[in-house]
Amino acid sequence: MQAALSEAWAAAQADEVPVGAAVVIDGHVVSQAHNETVARHDLTQHAELLAIQRGLQILETDRLDGATLCVTLEPCAQCAGAIVLARVSRVVFGAYDPKAGMAGSVGDLLRHPQLNHRPEVMGGVMEEECAKLLSEFFGDKRD
Repeated sequence: MQAALSEAWAAAQADEVPVGAAVVIDGHVVSQAHNETVARHDLTQHAELLAIQRGLQILETDRLDGATLCVTLEPCAQCAGAIVLARVSRVVFGAYDPKAGMAGSVGDLLRHPQLNHRPEVMGGVMEEECAKLLSEFFGDKRD
């Protein structure tokens, strides 16, 4: 989670919504990313999606079996879909997202019983640090 939080800080410095993600296999960070929606002028460029894409490229595969995705904010529907399609084994996230979270807050796409893949999910890891970074970022924007 520390790698994901470092990416979230980098996002904040780049004036992106501070969300970071890291793909971890056997305790090693395979790939990491932060939101790049502003830089790329593309609202789909979320940290989770970028970390998954980079991990797949690095490992030269189309599935992340055995991988843990650490992310500072509960994944949205887009990212939850990518997690399921990439067959990520485990998702660990920091802050809950009551407006768009799809790992239990708004819905639970990651553990939907009709899907053929359902990763293990653990929320609230380093929640205070992750939530504080987001609230400070948006607080500064409102000021």
